[in-house]
Amino acid sequence: MRLSEIYAKRQFCFSFEVYPPKTEAAAVAMRKHVDLLVRYQPGFISCTYGAGGTTQDQTLDICSDILAQHKVPVMAHLTCVGSSRPMLLDWLGQARLRGITNIMALRGDPPKGLESFQAVEGGLSYANELVSLIKKHEPGFGIGVGGYPEVHQEAPNADVDLANLKRKVDAGADAIISQLFYDNTDFYRFQDKCLQTGIRIYNIPGILPITNFAQIKRISGLCKAAIPKALAESLEKHQADPEATANIGIEHAIRQCEDLRKSGVPSIHFYVLNQSDATMRVLEQMGIRADHSR
Repeated sequence: MRLSEIYAKRQFCFSFEVYPPKTEAAAVAMRKHVDLLVRYQPGFISCTYGAGGTTQDQTLDICSDILAQHKVPVMAHLTCVGSSRPMLLDWLGQARLRGITNIMALRGDPPKGLESFQAVEGGLSYANELVSLIKKHEPGFGIGVGGYPEVHQEAPNADVDLANLKRKVDAGADAIISQLFYDNTDFYRFQDKCLQTGIRIYNIPGILPITNFAQIKRISGLCKAAIPKALAESLEKHQADPEATANIGIEHAIRQCEDLRKSGVPSIHFYVLNQSDATMRVLEQMGIRADHSR
């Protein structure tokens, strides 16, 4: 099932994002968390891959396994990093043959050691080019693209960032999935600017419940997502108490999600970091219950 069909099927749905684990023990743990999360009947589950395309094959394996075991639609991430057009088309063909129906099309971050993105010979430089490639050669895929409520870290300003997003949308994207954020005002401002620019496709907020203050400072620093002052102060005050930290972060995520749902967003995309407890607590508080028959 493609993204547009998934979102059209329900008045409100949600999705989860996992990443390829680095060890077999981590893989076993991830599968257990996915087993718990699918009981909430997500619209789809997406899977990223490592910097420089280092886990591309593993991404396909994870998506295939989730699809086969749980019959839940999946979305595989694909970036331009380190791949020529023939390599990208080969990967897309493999994804199609495995029954994957959705692609998250991203330019990708520069590989470690490089200050800026450099396309390989015969490769692509921008996400809109990747969207165009998919639409031309593999039109059966639903396509998601990234959006940045607080502006992409490489964009000189919000207007340039929005123009870049418009190019991705015009190339044929079906949905925007936003970078994480902790102030809903930032997302609503972004949402309004998208509409003013003529962007009318599904615009999905991305949420990462905070469970570890040091971890979230590192992650938010990488993507330039601001942590509201009152939330940061509360997390810092209790950072020596893991349970209190998690409770503060999860309660904030619950308030975010309840407010977003009331505003009429069609879905929420959860960055679960291969865990399940925090997101399940958010869903349960929102009145979304697990189906234990699955």
